[in-house]
Amino acid sequence: MRHRKPRGRPLDGWLIVDKPQGLTSTDVVNRVRRWFDAQKAGHGGTLDPLATGLLPVAFGAATKTVPYIMDGTKLYRFTLRIGEARDTDDADGQVTATSDVRPTDEQLRAALPAFTGDIMQVPPVFSAIKVAGERAYDMAREGRAPVLEARPARVDRFELVERPDADTAIFEVQSGKGVYMRSLARDLALACGTVGHVAALRRLRVGPFTEAQAIPLDKLQRAEDTPPTSPDFLLPVATALADIPALALTEAEAFALKNGQAISLVDLMGRIPRAANPDGGLARAMAGARVLGLCRLEDGWLKPERLL
Repeated sequence: MRHRKPRGRPLDGWLIVDKPQGLTSTDVVNRVRRWFDAQKAGHGGTLDPLATGLLPVAFGAATKTVPYIMDGTKLYRFTLRIGEARDTDDADGQVTATSDVRPTDEQLRAALPAFTGDIMQVPPVFSAIKVAGERAYDMAREGRAPVLEARPARVDRFELVERPDADTAIFEVQSGKGVYMRSLARDLALACGTVGHVAALRRLRVGPFTEAQAIPLDKLQRAEDTPPTSPDFLLPVATALADIPALALTEAEAFALKNGQAISLVDLMGRIPRAANPDGGLARAMAGARVLGLCRLEDGWLKPERLL
């Protein structure tokens, strides 16, 4: 049986896109994959169509590191519109309730600790969560909105940063994986005795990637029948692992690791980074300046997990 040759160029690396409003994350990936004429691409964490900001796009070998980006810390800024609930919990939805209650800055700040730390959160009904094999947003659009269970979420920081007027409050949130800003906005308003929704949302950071690295989508666009967009825009695959503690290995250890062998942590004493958790934590294996991949510290051994 003949294998079809994959279409496009075999590119490896990360492209940090500043996503504009109105496009889905999949729309962005499909466009840049076409413009770069790349064989393989995926993204490191969905943004709603309403949202703007950092959308890391992985090409080729970088797709192997997507789970570590999705597990990374994220920083958001969102605008809470107070006084109107929407079925989508953002400005794209239909109004479902209104309230004349307008909390003070002090009332908003007093409610924030309840949404900080390890919390339980009910996702928005319009989300990509699967219920009995169906996407929640598909069910909601058909008028059979599912009842979603609360799930664990981690919020490291939740701050009121601006209050332009009584109807509007702007927050910054630093969070872990799978935290919905729309749910935070909805639940904070309810905790203050009113209703609300997200009017604007921007992602400022994903793992090691920051706004300084983000490229506006229109800067990457190319016309049909012109050469593909330059790979100079791509960051190295290993950039995704920059905030995982680095562990220096000898050439012999690197060779063993690449061949799937575990290394005793006793042999690595004095080199194990303090930030690496010896009980199941990750480390970035380095041979000189070269990143070999990710290893897990487990049961007294350094075990290869994802080699690049």
